[in-house]
Amino acid sequence: MDDIKFIIAKNITALRQAKGITQIELAQMLNYSDKAISKWERGESVPDISVLYHITEIFGVTLDYLVHSHKEVDDSGIKLHDATRKRNHIVITGMSILLVWLIATTVFVLLDVIPQFQSSLHTLSFLYAMPVSFIVWLVFNCVWFNTKINYIIISLIMWSFLACIHISFLPFGFNFWILYALGIPGQIIILLWSRIKYPKQSKFTRKPKDKAPAQSK
Repeated sequence: MDDIKFIIAKNITALRQAKGITQIELAQMLNYSDKAISKWERGESVPDISVLYHITEIFGVTLDYLVHSHKEVDDSGIKLHDATRKRNHIVITGMSILLVWLIATTVFVLLDVIPQFQSSLHTLSFLYAMPVSFIVWLVFNCVWFNTKINYIIISLIMWSFLACIHISFLPFGFNFWILYALGIPGQIIILLWSRIKYPKQSKFTRKPKDKAPAQSK
């Protein structure tokens, strides 16, 4: 058991250092205190299986990797894993946005080939694809990417939606250009919202765990 403790301790330490994060940052990811991380890395205790599994997800390794000794830990594998994951996220986001335009094109073609629906209005399918694309981008950006640019995406959603309403009524002889005036206070609100700073975590709202779970002998 002692050998396993020190093997896991060495692997956690090496993986953490290779990824370039501190004990405090790892503790925040696992909802433990940095004291508990320090005990794990010194081999004084071992995290339970659920925490070990969470650690493997953070560093992109297997559970088997954590419990076996290695001569050294090269950060190239971790960086490669992170780069691959980021690339996959970009590809999935791009595919989802293109799916919106595929649906818009399908609607355009169907309305164009059906005689009773033939009119200039079928081009609106592309127009409304714009705000929908921005909404899809916003969703994936919140999940995988830099949320600091969310205010830019939300601004694009707002202005493109106002443009859709304006252009949609032009064929009927209504020029509601005054709609864009709504975007001015809306844009100010979005910019003010983007300046709000949120604390990462308050020590009064969530108490970290100081000790690792008791070990079974």
